Amino acid sequence: MDHNAAPVLEALARYQAAGELPFSPPGHKQAKGADPRVRAVLGDAVFHGDVLASGGLDDRRTRGAVLVKAEQLMAEAVHAEHTFFSTCGSSLSVKAAMLAVAGPHEKLLVGRDAHKSVISGLLLSGIHPVWVEPQWDEQRLLAHAPSAAAFAAAFEKHPEARGALVTSPTPYGTCADLQAVAEICHRRGRPLIVDEAWGAHLPFHQDLPTWAMDAGADVCVTSIHKMGSGFEQGSVFHLQGDHIDPLMLAQRADLLGTTSPNVLLYAGLDGWRRQMVQHGHRLLSHALDLAAEVREQLEAMDGFHVNDRADFVGEGKAADLDPLPVVIDLDELPLNGYQAADWLREHRHLDVHISDHRRINTQLTHADDRYTTGRLLAALRELTERADELPKAPPVRLHAPSDLRMEQACLPRDAYFGTIEDVPVDRAEGRIAAEMITPYPPGIPTVLPGERLTRTVLEYLRSGVEAGMNLPDAAAPDLGTVRVLTDGRPPAVPGRPSS
Repeated sequence: MDHNAAPVLEALARYQAAGELPFSPPGHKQAKGADPRVRAVLGDAVFHGDVLASGGLDDRRTRGAVLVKAEQLMAEAVHAEHTFFSTCGSSLSVKAAMLAVAGPHEKLLVGRDAHKSVISGLLLSGIHPVWVEPQWDEQRLLAHAPSAAAFAAAFEKHPEARGALVTSPTPYGTCADLQAVAEICHRRGRPLIVDEAWGAHLPFHQDLPTWAMDAGADVCVTSIHKMGSGFEQGSVFHLQGDHIDPLMLAQRADLLGTTSPNVLLYAGLDGWRRQMVQHGHRLLSHALDLAAEVREQLEAMDGFHVNDRADFVGEGKAADLDPLPVVIDLDELPLNGYQAADWLREHRHLDVHISDHRRINTQLTHADDRYTTGRLLAALRELTERADELPKAPPVRLHAPSDLRMEQACLPRDAYFGTIEDVPVDRAEGRIAAEMITPYPPGIPTVLPGERLTRTVLEYLRSGVEAGMNLPDAAAPDLGTVRVLTDGRPPAVPGRPSS
């Protein structure tokens, strides 16, 4: 196939060159109807690229196969058999993958370090999760993806499970042993879904961790906007093998996706593929060299420790590490990650990816250069010099990450749609949660609907809020109250035994 082509971008160019006159959505009609104040900020190019996917980018019956050709090119570029574009982010893509593997009341093995979008998929679908425990780093208070042995043990206990879902890389750059997990699934004739939202770049350089398709996964979900050059919400999911019918996967995605996709997002996905095929190795080689320099210089600064392979990879930890997420441990400084992130934004106009109770993640990509990293290093150097001037943060009460695990008293869906009430947090211990409570970023829920709340978890979250943690999906983000099942039991479902 011709990877110099970019079918979506070329179709947009033809549309504009032909002077197409739309009597159809979008109503701004190639910027003419947009507010001049909006055009002044966004520019007209955004509106010129905003056309209907069918009846605009392509004809009304999509006979030009513009999107199909772009998806075929993406599949070949990353060694997949089928690729599907999504304009609703990997949050949609992972739900579509789940629905293609399991149905209501069927079991699916899921790593408990899954993103909240996976949990949302469970709530919508009624899939019965079988939680697979992450590998807890008690020293650094961090979770790595579950081991292959943990998935094997879960299959032994739940042989009827329809498949497995693992997150790799994690938002901290640590990776699961995907090849081993895929082999465990395939020995049972079951598919493996990989939420590889943070791994769009992995197929394009040999010094990066092995990506999911090359490791034998059946479905892989990737956010092009996270580590690539796509727009926010631009996502792709890839398929290979014969465990999942491509048509079924496409139909499951159609259930969830919009009928009005933003063609600008398609163009971003299409252009990213061409860029990586033509220039990806060179761009990523530069990014890896830059990351190595940044890591070395940060490690030399007082108070900083940059987590590397020695910290994150090995027995009982991750199987591999992506070095582009530069994860900085602040444990030796008198401040936490929330304070560091706020100071960097307020005083140096720098935004970090993740901030938690002791770390920040300063993510690098192929777009960085010595100007951007120079600003980063200068700002972090000043932060260490001024750390003592910041008010002392309240401690986050977390002694061991494994203390955060709770009993799953009923299915997440049953609890979420049950009869609920909001109770003061100091009276919530022992009650069954009816909501997700998620520190964000990175978006991995601490509390799931259906879990029986413990004092340890509640104290961790309350102390986290006091220290600067963000809980955007909680009914009460300050955690003054918690949403729980009213009588402690899930609702009865006619014709089905209670959970």
